[in-house]
Amino acid sequence: MTTPMRWPAEAIWEAVAPRLPGFTVEVLPCIDSTNSELMRRARAGRCEPVLLVAEQQTAGRGRLGRAWHTAPGDALTFSLGLPLAPADWSGLSLAVGVSVAESLQPALPPAGSATPRIALKWPNDLWLGGAGGDRKLGGILVETASFVAPQEAPGGRATVSAALRYVVVGVGLNLLPREGAGMSLPPGCLQEVDAQIDAPAALLRVVAPLVAMLQSFEAYGFAPVQARFAQRDALLGRAVVLSDGSRGMAHGVAEDGALLVHSALGMQAVTSGDISVRPASAAHTLPG
Repeated sequence: MTTPMRWPAEAIWEAVAPRLPGFTVEVLPCIDSTNSELMRRARAGRCEPVLLVAEQQTAGRGRLGRAWHTAPGDALTFSLGLPLAPADWSGLSLAVGVSVAESLQPALPPAGSATPRIALKWPNDLWLGGAGGDRKLGGILVETASFVAPQEAPGGRATVSAALRYVVVGVGLNLLPREGAGMSLPPGCLQEVDAQIDAPAALLRVVAPLVAMLQSFEAYGFAPVQARFAQRDALLGRAVVLSDGSRGMAHGVAEDGALLVHSALGMQAVTSGDISVRPASAAHTLPG
């Protein structure tokens, strides 16, 4: 019989509630998708700050509608929902990735080390590097809904800020090794980074810094995080292929989070959420 997981809900609440009033933590044994559930709630007018954790997802979703399924204990899956009003939403998924990667592996291993490093693949994947080559550790799915709660304006008039929206940040991370059949990239898992870590421990590491990152993003945008993303940029200096068939060399990301690709047409800034990017074959990868 599987031992029930003991989730650190109270510890997370104590760490987050002082900076996010009204915050709650919910843990469900099974749900279709934590993102889908929080989006359903938001459309029904429930826009309170909440962390929703699922021990199992039956219809998890990734970017571009890709399915992402988990079994109990195999992965960490959660969504964080809260009202947010940044001046510019560009680069949000990248900022989330930086926060999650730094929480799980604060110090990068030395260059050339066989120890896996948690890298970030534009725009929303976490990869493991190292001797085993590129492997997908997890993914991020950011969705927003209109925020319907009225805000008080000068003179007592109720209004709604056009910039204020309810954002749902979904994170899925492989915890244990999993089969890679049918996957374009072999899967990696958190226990390659820390053999002792389990889903509750990983959640406790990630959530409070993620809330802090979202609030910092709201105030300052992606630009202050750009250099930290560059330290873990999985595509930097590599030949890449875009889903529209174009090819080029990845030159990092701009201050707004756009991927910079030098192609036959010159330097282009890739921003479309409908475009996917993957490294070209190893033969086309620049050294270093």
